[in-house]
Amino acid sequence: MIIADGLEARQRAAHVIAAGGVVGFRTDTLYGLGADPFNREALRRLNDLKGRDGKPILVVICDAAQAERFIGHRSELFCAISERHWPGALTLVVNAGTQVPEELTAGSGTIGLRLPDDEGVRAFIRACGGALTATSANLAGEPPAHTAEEVARSFPSKIDLIIDGGPAPGDKPSTVLDVSGKEARLIREGAVSWQALEETLRSFGGGS
Repeated sequence: MIIADGLEARQRAAHVIAAGGVVGFRTDTLYGLGADPFNREALRRLNDLKGRDGKPILVVICDAAQAERFIGHRSELFCAISERHWPGALTLVVNAGTQVPEELTAGSGTIGLRLPDDEGVRAFIRACGGALTATSANLAGEPPAHTAEEVARSFPSKIDLIIDGGPAPGDKPSTVLDVSGKEARLIREGAVSWQALEETLRSFGGGS
């Protein structure tokens, strides 16, 4: 079922998430699949839906304070990058706290977090508990979804609810930067350029 984003849609999405369901929604980059990041059954269902296994699952948060629910240690490097580039299309890979389900980390001990640069998206996440998974809304190996209709075509009758937030704002995924160690390491360059990150890292004194 596809419904237009709005107050009623967010209330319905929150109910679905609380019940362990999966929701398709627009993020600040592309469409993602949202589930409660602490519901292990929902996370296993998410992997089954995408037809993948053994990969960490990205989480988006509604404000920077939500990161504390997932981080094992807030390093100076994480603080320097997040304070400069959040909100933004930048996923930061950090050391996960012991409370984080293994289904999120895939046994890596790390987790990717992003604070979207879109107030509407942050409000949606806030309505659904403050944090949601946001793995791309496509089957493994297929192109990412840019619209609610594309999500529906990829997962006919398999997603509990799809929130139509309009077309995705861009064609690039988030940039992924690993800040779990002493030095930052670029995993994927996306919407945020490596050049912009390098400038921050030079001022901090770190690098890749």
